[in-house]
Amino acid sequence: MPGMNSGLNIANPILVAAFRAALLHQGLIVLLILAVLAIAWASIREWLPHLAGAGGRVASGSSAADQAVGGSSEGGQAAAGNSAASRAAASDAAGGRAGAQRTRPAEPAGRALLRLGFGLLWIFDGILQAQPAMAVGLPSKVIEPTAASSPAWVQHLANWAGTTWSYHPIQASASAVWIQVGIGVWMVTAARGGWSRLAGLVSVGWGLIVWVFGEAFGGIFAPGLTALFGAPGAALLYCVAGGLVALPERFWQAPVIGRRMLSGAGLFLVGMAVLQAWPGRGFWQGTTAHGQPGTLTSMVKSMASTPQPRLLAHWVRDFGAFTASHGFGVNLFAVATLATIGAALLTRRPRLVLPAITVLALLGLADWVLIEDLGFLGGLGTDPNSMVPLLLVVFAGYLGMTRVPSAVTETQPVPVQSDTVRSDTVPSDAVRPVTVQPATMQSDWRARLRPQRLVAAFAAAGAQSILACWAAAVVLLGAAPMALAQTNPNADPIIAQAIGGTSAPLNSAAPDFQLTDQYGHQVSLASLRGKVILMTFLDPVCTTDCPLIAQEFRAADQLLGARSSAVQLVAVAANPLYYTAPYLQAFDRQEGLTGLRNWLFLTGTLAQLRQVWQNYGISAVVLPAGQMIGHNDLAFVIDPAGRLRKELDIDPGPGTATSLSSFAVELSQAAEQAIPPSRSPS
Repeated sequence: MPGMNSGLNIANPILVAAFRAALLHQGLIVLLILAVLAIAWASIREWLPHLAGAGGRVASGSSAADQAVGGSSEGGQAAAGNSAASRAAASDAAGGRAGAQRTRPAEPAGRALLRLGFGLLWIFDGILQAQPAMAVGLPSKVIEPTAASSPAWVQHLANWAGTTWSYHPIQASASAVWIQVGIGVWMVTAARGGWSRLAGLVSVGWGLIVWVFGEAFGGIFAPGLTALFGAPGAALLYCVAGGLVALPERFWQAPVIGRRMLSGAGLFLVGMAVLQAWPGRGFWQGTTAHGQPGTLTSMVKSMASTPQPRLLAHWVRDFGAFTASHGFGVNLFAVATLATIGAALLTRRPRLVLPAITVLALLGLADWVLIEDLGFLGGLGTDPNSMVPLLLVVFAGYLGMTRVPSAVTETQPVPVQSDTVRSDTVPSDAVRPVTVQPATMQSDWRARLRPQRLVAAFAAAGAQSILACWAAAVVLLGAAPMALAQTNPNADPIIAQAIGGTSAPLNSAAPDFQLTDQYGHQVSLASLRGKVILMTFLDPVCTTDCPLIAQEFRAADQLLGARSSAVQLVAVAANPLYYTAPYLQAFDRQEGLTGLRNWLFLTGTLAQLRQVWQNYGISAVVLPAGQMIGHNDLAFVIDPAGRLRKELDIDPGPGTATSLSSFAVELSQAAEQAIPPSRSPS
């Protein structure tokens, strides 16, 4: 997949250090947001009696205006109701409420299991995403292999996602950490109401992104689809759980939702049993007739090679050997068990469902350990695979069917007299039901957004609501850099720095030269004064690094845009055998450089070239066996006054789209920094 792999070592110290620094800086911001919210919440609760008094006076004074907006006696009654509600809210936050408090039934057990279980899974996934190898390794070691056996259009989607990640590895990696941790904390802390349902919807949205682009649709379009390997993808189960959490709680007040969850799980398991038994897919053979491992054996053996504790690796290897010898029996057991469990779940009878879930838990545990190999080991695991989420969904369905919360009649709180607002000042008809006119609805909407109402609501919120608000801010903190990176089509220059090292700052007079360009015109360093010079050394007959470097210079010119008029791109021939003008012109045509007005490819006599090579520390020697030329890949930035400002190592390394774009950005930025402010276009 071109452009997905930067070609870097996944433990590259520059990128690992940058990733850790990004996590540290964003972590400090996360803590700062929490501290600000906590201080504001505590302070407003302390000062609210004074704010409530002021709010009551403002609300009272605005009643006439609300009546004018309403334009009718009914609108006036509604406005008076709004004013009374405002005073009641302020009085409540100040501690002036009495009477029966609102009571609600406990959160349904099935919903609570999904919310807490998947919230903790999201937090765990976020922690896994913070592993040092993720920044570089996820596109080439996770996304690409996952999509390799899927159809071309699935690979195209994965390639797009992997390329985007590899172009901006630090931003993408750090963003994924905070998005997943934020969603997890949000789901754990927001137990009820709109905040909780919104957390479920956010879980659905991010889960779909991960399922499509990171998991290649969970492998459902790949030929080896099976639940034993993780189908239909853990992220899809996160979406299912999030959607169920996002449902209004009234859906959980009856056993219907639990029954439907069990029916869905039963159909899925029966379908997986059919796929597991389908002939020709390799599951019935532990070892093929040609001595090759069967599908299941191959999967187990590949998991055994993952870095992991010795005891676990021993178990996995032993199971792989057992499967190789008894593949038919192992597959028969898997098919029969999956089909039986699925059929039992479809009956939706508790006396059959509970034993089936118990067997599913044992089978899932064995599969999770021996086949999925826990799913998160090796330094590049992104989640614990699908068995744990599947068990959570199935058991939540059982709880939703058998543990339905009993209905509880809610009683409205009664406002009483406070030190600031007297209840006897509220008109007795202010709370009568009225027919709300459109103008009154607009007035009520505005009343809800009044500062005193917002302050009172913020102070009245519980600690869990404040934590949920903070978690939502963490998700936004993670999503913003990722969204910003999507708008930038150019790779981060840190990739070039990781390949070639950081640039060396200089401040000395650039050695002069007297050479000839590709068209026979005399060119000297002095003749280029007044422009920033990006200078390198290229072999015109090279077929490896030099064409890539030329493309980096070409791309850098495009990135400079209007500023390119202040920059001169210069290459000096670096071949003691082939350095005449026809070779230079052929190279320019081959690399599409003839259209660049600010491109010069310089040559001269061999003596002149050797002197320039020596002055700039370039070694151009003929290598044995094929007469290839060995020379160092360097670029120099010379300011308009003729002074050397930077030396860049531009060895293109893997020569991927990612590295080429990154080097182009590094070159363009180096040139921009040397352009005097007076020469920069407005």
